[in-house]
Amino acid sequence: MAVGLCLLAAQPASADTIVLKNGRRIQALSVTEEGDKVRYQTAAGELSLPKSIVDHIERGGATPSSAANLAMAPPAVESSLANAAAESAAVHDGAVDREFLAKAVAEARSGNPEANAAAAMAHHAVALFEMSHGDLEHALADERTALTYAPEDTALLLSVAFLHLRRSEFKQALDYLERAKRVAPDNPDVAKLAGWAYYGLNKLNEAVREWQRALALRPDGEVQAALQKAQRDQQEEENYRENESAHFSLKYSGEAEPQLAREVLRALETHFSAIESELNYTPPEPIGVILYTQQAFADITQAPRWAGAINDGRIRVPVQGLTQLTPDLSRVLKHELTHSFVGQKTHGHAPTWVQEGLAQWMEGKRSGPAAGALVQNFEQQQARPLAELEGSWIQLPAMEAGYAYAWALATVEYIVRVDGMGDMERILDRIATGSSTETAVHEVLRSDYVELMQSTVHYLRQFSGD
Repeated sequence: MAVGLCLLAAQPASADTIVLKNGRRIQALSVTEEGDKVRYQTAAGELSLPKSIVDHIERGGATPSSAANLAMAPPAVESSLANAAAESAAVHDGAVDREFLAKAVAEARSGNPEANAAAAMAHHAVALFEMSHGDLEHALADERTALTYAPEDTALLLSVAFLHLRRSEFKQALDYLERAKRVAPDNPDVAKLAGWAYYGLNKLNEAVREWQRALALRPDGEVQAALQKAQRDQQEEENYRENESAHFSLKYSGEAEPQLAREVLRALETHFSAIESELNYTPPEPIGVILYTQQAFADITQAPRWAGAINDGRIRVPVQGLTQLTPDLSRVLKHELTHSFVGQKTHGHAPTWVQEGLAQWMEGKRSGPAAGALVQNFEQQQARPLAELEGSWIQLPAMEAGYAYAWALATVEYIVRVDGMGDMERILDRIATGSSTETAVHEVLRSDYVELMQSTVHYLRQFSGD
């Protein structure tokens, strides 16, 4: 089995999930209970909820990876008594206090500097709360509103840039980072986030330069890890040839044929148009593609032997021995390109079963040949629940990975065949706003995971002869 592997979906990490009494689920890096409060760490920093609205806490799980497969925490806003007061008044008891927010905005209209600062911090606190719930769209809107009250606040400029980075909007992030650099030229977080932006734009030299500068200004484990990753890519790709098209930036080993590179770009542009139409979405930035020798692919990606390609923010494909585009390579390219679309459309929140199911569907695979084995697997109670297929599959043995891919395809195929790609698109949109995948499925299909799996098995029976 040689299949594409997406590293844009949720990665396994130490994480907890807070389940509220209204059914909403909040993913957190860690959760602690203190008196009548539940405190939790997220990418937005530490937040808290009243224990009275929490149903239970699930220990362990997965957290979504950030754009370009980098895990970087947002820069902190300097705390003060005034800031703390505005933040605690804007968000409390697990909800945004819109009345307080409106009052803060009204007071800021007077032009009083303290009132402006309070309005900025209130909107910043709301943005952090929304970010912790995965609602990047509203978080970005509130953070930009905060910036209108404090347009030269370095931390707020960095926060807006961070949110654009989480949304894979790298050029927009650089605009705010340039403003921040003019205000605070020696701020290490400016260089840290600029490196992330350049890495996302496939500009490795600039990314390495910014991260080296960030480390010179301040030791940082996140930056060190990102720099090492970029330097490995930089060293491997030092003598690679380059080509580009409207939506792609391609690098390829000197051992690859230039004709093959041109054919790959043409195929990718064709696939881009097809997926864009199906998912009603256009990625905002050019997508990086690397064509490797087999050995370089294994060395750089450290992928399991059953993986025939990798997408970790850039599409990485071994093409050794090929002199022209083959049908198999074209399918691999469409599979991996689907990962880029889904990852960016959902801001990295799509679970692995959604990613791999859609990627296989888009490349043209169908469940008929595997239907009998899947039905038997389900009837013998050996099928993994969909919830267990949300996290990374990279450590799965080949046989288990085969079943995981087959179940993912069958589930997406059932949704598309019965309810249409429009429903799949609506599920992705809900995931992008921070809903858990099961909640998104229930809102669109009126089915929970158990019911969806049962419906998928019923769909598969038409092919299995049962």
